[in-house]
Amino acid sequence: MVAALGVLLGVGPAHAHIYSMRDPETGAIMITNAPSQGAARLMVREAPRPLPVSPMSPSRLPPGSTNQAFDPLIREMARVYDVDYALVKAIIKAESGFNHRAVSPKGAQGLMQLMPATAAQHQVHDVFKPRDNIEGGVRHLKWLLDRYNGNVDLAVAAYNAGHQRVEEAGGIPNIAETREYVQRVRRYRENYRRERPGGPGIVYITSATH
Repeated sequence: MVAALGVLLGVGPAHAHIYSMRDPETGAIMITNAPSQGAARLMVREAPRPLPVSPMSPSRLPPGSTNQAFDPLIREMARVYDVDYALVKAIIKAESGFNHRAVSPKGAQGLMQLMPATAAQHQVHDVFKPRDNIEGGVRHLKWLLDRYNGNVDLAVAAYNAGHQRVEEAGGIPNIAETREYVQRVRRYRENYRRERPGGPGIVYITSATH
């Protein structure tokens, strides 16, 4: 029975309810994710699915969330890693629309849409936990800003397309999605800088050589 359950969990849907039921004719115990009788007993309950989201489309907020819900965490991590709060919030807006359960078609996850390799690089243990995700995303953004000597456009382009493409292109890659992404992040950042108490704070270079 244990072996059968392991096989079913290994090859079946990752988020299916698993039931056990007794065959009325043979008395054998069967494990299934599609019970046909009312006597089936629930063994493993389906985990909630992350809400899918396209990075290029407006995202859905979880019930009760607002675009200010994560501000304290954003400010904290921006301060810890010495990155502009408005820039971090702009990237979250562009990446997930503040949906902490977002999953892109390419597999990026959470508020800052971390790919598994990026999450591993920055030791993010739970990509759907806002604190872990934001800290990992800010650490990655700081790494990119340092790599490009504070050039925000290049760092943002690399956040979207990867640093290898930025370096191969010698600037923002000629990729429509990436160029549109950089423009959106610029607009969002300017809006969020107005809501930051005490002025704009950290100023980075915002021009890039194409």
